[in-house]
Amino acid sequence: METLHATPSADLLTAALGARDPRAEAQRLLNGRFDARVLEPSPPAVDDGEWFADDPTDPAGAYMPIVGPTGAAALTWTRWLGDYPDQAGWARDRWLAAWRPLTRPPATFAETRSALHRLAVYVLSPARRRVNGKIALRWTLGGLGTPFFGDDEQVRVVGEWLVRQVGEAATALPITTLNQAAATVLGGPPDLEWAAGLDVPPAGDLDERLPVDPAASYWLGDWFGFAYSVLEELRADRESTGGGRVQLWAEHFDASFECLSDAEGRRAGYGMSPGDAAHDQPYAYVVPWQFDGLAASDLWNATAFKGAVLPLGEFVDAPDQRDAVLAFFRERRALLAS
Repeated sequence: METLHATPSADLLTAALGARDPRAEAQRLLNGRFDARVLEPSPPAVDDGEWFADDPTDPAGAYMPIVGPTGAAALTWTRWLGDYPDQAGWARDRWLAAWRPLTRPPATFAETRSALHRLAVYVLSPARRRVNGKIALRWTLGGLGTPFFGDDEQVRVVGEWLVRQVGEAATALPITTLNQAAATVLGGPPDLEWAAGLDVPPAGDLDERLPVDPAASYWLGDWFGFAYSVLEELRADRESTGGGRVQLWAEHFDASFECLSDAEGRRAGYGMSPGDAAHDQPYAYVVPWQFDGLAASDLWNATAFKGAVLPLGEFVDAPDQRDAVLAFFRERRALLAS
């Protein structure tokens, strides 16, 4: 089985560390025949509205049929690859089609996950928050980062690298300490105050080197890429009524969105976590907003909270991992909607 936590190719790493416009990159492949939609955030920065971020599935502004990551598009990237099979590697790296299977994470994963969680809480999320008050992050090529904000700025993690992009210029530095990362991104110390009182990892020694193993960091990026490919597909289902945005929450360090009616007691969060204090392996989950009153079912199998979990170990060997996770989500959504 091909692993996903190997070092990316030199060309892919060069692209991930440089200044990027993911939608424009995709648009160039379409030869002026379609309008591209991708999973990654793209400039320009959105400076109003509820989300202050672009929506990867929004058809607004399209001037031609859309090629996109979900069935809501006129043409999926999977169908487009039928005519352009030589672009399968490009689509695979961006979690748009031709998906590789996730493997089990490397032994260094838990330590790296904790280190990058701290970096997300005290440096990445504050960079966005100080400009527009928003804290959520997104999956980005090779890792995770902010949507574009302010003067088309983005801060992201790519393996063992911290990238700050402003406009068409990008600077990549090795991840070392929280103090150094904050000096690069925030122009000062880490922001230790905004998350006070939240269930986040302690900042720890700000001058201690963050133990980020590149293989584990790339695996985390692939976990969130997989998560976005699944959650955006689920959000695009017509049954996911009242769906919000898929967001990567710095405080929880997971990707999720909500759908169904809150007034009728059916709304729930659907998400994917790389693991936490209560779960030693990555997992998918469903958390009903109003669990009391739901019909008893063995589908609600979580023990650390009221809801359902699907650990990585239960779908990593599935013939189609995405289908397995989507089936887990859809079965519980149907139960809530009934």
